[in-house]
Amino acid sequence: MSNFKKDIVIGLLFVAGIWSFISGQFIFSTVLFATAAIYSNIAMRAHLKG
Repeated sequence: MSNFKKDIVIGLLFVAGIWSFISGQFIFSTVLFATAAIYSNIAMRAHLKG
């Protein structure tokens, strides 16, 4: 997956997390924020390794 597609996925997860937080779905927004953070960390490590 290209870097642009990874950025799009992370951005969409983050925006969905914000939207669900605003609408009051706090557990779901926490899961989305955690998923975005973990995926971003995994993508960054893969980029640094090679």
